[in-house]
Amino acid sequence: MIAVRGIGWLAAARYGSVARGLQEAFPAGEGPAVLAKTGVVPTPYRNFGRLDPLSRNTIAAVALALGDAGLTGRPGETQATGIVGAARDGSLAADVAYFRDYLENGRTLGRGNLFIYTLPTSPLGEAAIQFGLTGPLLYAAGAGAPLGSALELAAELVAGGEAPRMLAGEAGADAALYLLVDRTGPGGALCSLAEARAIVEPGDGVAAVAARFSALLTRKGAL
Repeated sequence: MIAVRGIGWLAAARYGSVARGLQEAFPAGEGPAVLAKTGVVPTPYRNFGRLDPLSRNTIAAVALALGDAGLTGRPGETQATGIVGAARDGSLAADVAYFRDYLENGRTLGRGNLFIYTLPTSPLGEAAIQFGLTGPLLYAAGAGAPLGSALELAAELVAGGEAPRMLAGEAGADAALYLLVDRTGPGGALCSLAEARAIVEPGDGVAAVAARFSALLTRKGAL
Protein backbone atom coordinates (compact mmCIF):
# COMPACT_ATOMS: atom_id res chain seq x y z
CA MET A 1 0.00 0.00 0.00
CA ILE A 2 1.37 3.40 -0.96
CA ALA A 3 0.83 5.75 1.95
CA VAL A 4 2.15 8.80 3.77
CA ARG A 5 4.55 8.00 6.63
CA GLY A 6 5.74 11.42 7.75
CA ILE A 7 4.89 15.10 7.35
CA GLY A 8 6.94 18.17 8.21
CA TRP A 9 5.87 21.77 7.85
CA LEU A 10 6.70 25.34 8.75
CA ALA A 11 4.77 28.57 8.50
CA ALA A 12 5.59 32.20 9.24
CA ALA A 13 5.73 31.85 13.03
CA ARG A 14 5.87 28.11 13.79
CA TYR A 15 6.90 24.67 12.61
CA GLY A 16 5.98 21.07 13.31
CA SER A 17 5.59 17.45 12.28
CA VAL A 18 2.33 15.53 12.25
CA ALA A 19 3.02 11.96 13.40
CA ARG A 20 5.12 13.15 16.34
CA GLY A 21 2.57 15.79 17.26
CA LEU A 22 5.28 18.46 17.21
CA GLN A 23 4.24 22.11 16.97
CA GLU A 24 6.64 24.81 18.10
CA ALA A 25 6.84 28.57 17.70
CA PHE A 26 9.99 30.12 16.30
CA PRO A 27 11.89 32.16 18.91
CA ALA A 28 11.17 35.88 18.73
CA GLY A 29 12.88 37.42 15.73
CA GLU A 30 13.98 34.04 14.37
CA GLY A 31 12.91 31.98 11.37
CA PRO A 32 13.87 28.69 9.68
CA ALA A 33 17.60 29.45 9.99
CA VAL A 34 17.37 28.75 13.73
CA LEU A 35 16.47 25.11 13.00
CA ALA A 36 20.02 24.45 11.84
CA LYS A 37 21.23 25.47 15.30
CA THR A 38 18.71 23.44 17.31
CA GLY A 39 19.13 20.01 15.72
CA VAL A 40 15.91 20.00 13.68
CA VAL A 41 18.14 20.10 10.61
CA PRO A 42 20.23 17.23 11.99
CA THR A 43 23.53 17.59 10.17
CA PRO A 44 26.00 20.50 10.29
CA TYR A 45 24.99 23.26 7.90
CA ARG A 46 27.21 26.27 8.48
CA ASN A 47 25.87 28.19 5.48
CA PHE A 48 22.19 27.51 6.11
CA GLY A 49 21.47 31.19 6.70
CA ARG A 50 22.99 32.12 3.33
CA LEU A 51 20.53 30.04 1.33
CA ASP A 52 17.62 31.72 -0.39
CA PRO A 53 14.26 31.54 1.46
CA LEU A 54 12.87 28.72 -0.70
CA SER A 55 15.93 26.55 -0.06
CA ARG A 56 15.91 27.21 3.69
CA ASN A 57 12.21 26.40 3.94
CA THR A 58 12.54 23.31 1.75
CA ILE A 59 15.44 21.89 3.77
CA ALA A 60 13.68 22.58 7.08
CA ALA A 61 10.41 20.95 5.97
CA VAL A 62 12.26 17.95 4.51
CA ALA A 63 14.21 17.52 7.77
CA LEU A 64 10.96 17.56 9.73
CA ALA A 65 9.28 15.09 7.34
CA LEU A 66 12.20 12.66 7.43
CA GLY A 67 12.34 12.86 11.22
CA ASP A 68 8.58 12.33 11.40
CA ALA A 69 9.03 9.11 9.40
CA GLY A 70 11.94 7.93 11.57
CA LEU A 71 14.59 8.67 8.95
CA THR A 72 17.64 10.92 9.12
CA GLY A 73 20.34 12.30 6.88
CA ARG A 74 23.87 12.07 8.29
CA PRO A 75 27.07 13.43 6.73
CA GLY A 76 28.51 11.04 4.17
CA GLU A 77 25.45 8.78 4.11
CA THR A 78 22.99 8.35 1.26
CA GLN A 79 19.43 7.11 1.14
CA ALA A 80 17.35 5.80 -1.74
CA THR A 81 14.79 8.56 -1.42
CA GLY A 82 13.70 10.95 -4.16
CA ILE A 83 12.06 14.35 -4.00
CA VAL A 84 9.35 16.15 -5.96
CA GLY A 85 8.89 19.81 -5.15
CA ALA A 86 6.53 22.56 -6.20
CA ALA A 87 6.16 26.29 -5.63
CA ARG A 88 3.33 28.55 -6.71
CA ASP A 89 5.69 31.16 -8.14
CA GLY A 90 8.59 28.91 -9.12
CA SER A 91 11.90 30.75 -8.75
CA LEU A 92 10.40 34.17 -9.58
CA ALA A 93 11.57 35.86 -6.37
CA ALA A 94 15.15 34.64 -6.90
CA ASP A 95 15.02 35.65 -10.57
CA VAL A 96 13.92 39.18 -9.66
CA ALA A 97 16.55 39.48 -6.90
CA TYR A 98 19.32 38.36 -9.26
CA PHE A 99 18.24 40.67 -12.09
CA ARG A 100 17.82 43.67 -9.78
CA ASP A 101 21.27 43.07 -8.29
CA TYR A 102 22.75 42.79 -11.79
CA LEU A 103 21.17 46.08 -12.87
CA GLU A 104 22.35 47.88 -9.74
CA ASN A 105 25.87 46.44 -9.49
CA GLY A 106 26.78 45.15 -12.94
CA ARG A 107 28.67 42.03 -13.91
CA THR A 108 31.77 42.79 -11.83
CA LEU A 109 30.20 43.75 -8.48
CA GLY A 110 27.01 41.71 -8.72
CA ARG A 111 26.46 38.84 -6.27
CA GLY A 112 26.99 35.74 -8.36
CA ASN A 113 25.61 33.44 -5.66
CA LEU A 114 22.12 34.80 -6.40
CA PHE A 115 22.27 33.12 -9.81
CA ILE A 116 22.33 29.67 -8.19
CA TYR A 117 18.69 29.97 -7.14
CA THR A 118 17.25 31.16 -10.46
CA LEU A 119 16.13 27.59 -11.23
CA PRO A 120 13.08 26.18 -9.40
CA THR A 121 14.94 22.90 -8.88
CA SER A 122 17.75 24.57 -6.88
CA PRO A 123 16.05 24.17 -3.46
CA LEU A 124 15.47 20.49 -4.23
CA GLY A 125 19.12 20.06 -5.13
CA GLU A 126 20.16 21.70 -1.86
CA ALA A 127 17.92 19.27 0.05
CA ALA A 128 19.24 16.28 -1.91
CA ILE A 129 22.83 17.24 -1.08
CA GLN A 130 22.06 17.88 2.57
CA PHE A 131 20.24 14.60 3.17
CA GLY A 132 22.01 12.32 0.69
CA LEU A 133 18.93 11.73 -1.45
CA THR A 134 19.79 9.50 -4.42
CA GLY A 135 16.32 8.98 -5.90
CA PRO A 136 14.59 10.97 -8.66
CA LEU A 137 14.54 14.77 -8.32
CA LEU A 138 11.75 16.63 -10.10
CA TYR A 139 9.94 19.95 -10.00
CA ALA A 140 6.16 19.85 -10.52
CA ALA A 141 4.78 22.90 -12.31
CA GLY A 142 1.23 23.63 -13.32
CA ALA A 143 -1.99 25.39 -12.46
CA GLY A 144 -4.13 24.47 -9.48
CA ALA A 145 -2.86 23.00 -6.21
CA PRO A 146 0.90 22.45 -6.58
CA LEU A 147 1.15 20.25 -3.48
CA GLY A 148 -1.41 17.88 -4.97
CA SER A 149 0.55 17.69 -8.22
CA ALA A 150 3.76 16.89 -6.34
CA LEU A 151 2.01 14.21 -4.28
CA GLU A 152 0.56 12.51 -7.36
CA LEU A 153 3.91 12.45 -9.15
CA ALA A 154 5.70 11.09 -6.08
CA ALA A 155 3.12 8.33 -5.68
CA GLU A 156 3.46 7.38 -9.36
CA LEU A 157 7.25 7.10 -9.00
CA VAL A 158 6.93 4.83 -5.96
CA ALA A 159 4.24 2.73 -7.66
CA GLY A 160 6.43 2.39 -10.75
CA GLY A 161 9.43 1.22 -8.74
CA GLU A 162 11.53 4.29 -9.53
CA ALA A 163 12.25 4.77 -5.81
CA PRO A 164 11.20 3.04 -2.59
CA ARG A 165 10.44 6.41 -0.98
CA MET A 166 9.66 9.88 -2.25
CA LEU A 167 9.35 13.26 -0.60
CA ALA A 168 6.60 15.45 -2.03
CA GLY A 169 6.02 19.03 -1.07
CA GLU A 170 5.47 22.70 -1.70
CA ALA A 171 7.57 25.63 -0.54
CA GLY A 172 7.09 29.37 -0.54
CA ALA A 173 8.88 32.42 0.83
CA ASP A 174 7.41 31.97 4.32
CA ALA A 175 6.03 28.42 4.44
CA ALA A 176 6.67 24.85 3.31
CA LEU A 177 5.24 21.36 3.76
CA TYR A 178 6.72 18.00 2.75
CA LEU A 179 5.33 14.47 2.95
CA LEU A 180 7.24 11.17 2.91
CA VAL A 181 5.48 8.67 0.64
CA ASP A 182 6.38 4.97 0.48
CA ARG A 183 5.00 1.44 0.44
CA THR A 184 4.00 1.06 4.06
CA GLY A 185 2.06 -1.61 5.90
CA PRO A 186 -1.15 -0.47 7.61
CA GLY A 187 0.58 -0.20 10.99
CA GLY A 188 3.30 2.15 9.76
CA ALA A 189 1.20 4.60 7.76
CA LEU A 190 0.22 8.03 8.97
CA CYS A 191 -2.56 8.07 6.41
CA SER A 192 -3.48 6.48 3.10
CA LEU A 193 -2.75 8.08 -0.25
CA ALA A 194 -6.48 8.63 -0.78
CA GLU A 195 -6.77 10.45 2.56
CA ALA A 196 -3.75 12.61 1.72
CA ARG A 197 -5.21 13.50 -1.68
CA ALA A 198 -8.43 14.72 -0.08
CA ILE A 199 -6.54 16.83 2.46
CA VAL A 200 -4.19 18.60 0.03
CA GLU A 201 -6.71 19.02 -2.80
CA PRO A 202 -8.18 22.39 -1.66
CA GLY A 203 -4.73 24.00 -1.94
CA ASP A 204 -5.41 26.52 0.81
CA GLY A 205 -2.04 26.93 2.48
CA VAL A 206 0.43 25.05 4.65
CA ALA A 207 -1.09 25.83 8.05
CA ALA A 208 -4.55 24.65 6.99
CA VAL A 209 -3.20 21.48 5.36
CA ALA A 210 -1.07 20.62 8.41
CA ALA A 211 -4.06 21.19 10.70
CA ARG A 212 -6.22 18.81 8.65
CA PHE A 213 -3.54 16.10 8.75
CA SER A 214 -3.24 16.52 12.53
CA ALA A 215 -7.02 16.36 12.93
CA LEU A 216 -7.13 13.16 10.86
CA LEU A 217 -4.46 11.56 13.04
CA THR A 218 -6.35 12.60 16.18
CA ARG A 219 -9.56 11.03 14.87
CA LYS A 220 -7.72 7.81 14.03
CA GLY A 221 -6.23 7.69 17.51
CA ALA A 222 -9.69 7.99 18.99
CA LEU A 223 -11.08 5.06 16.99
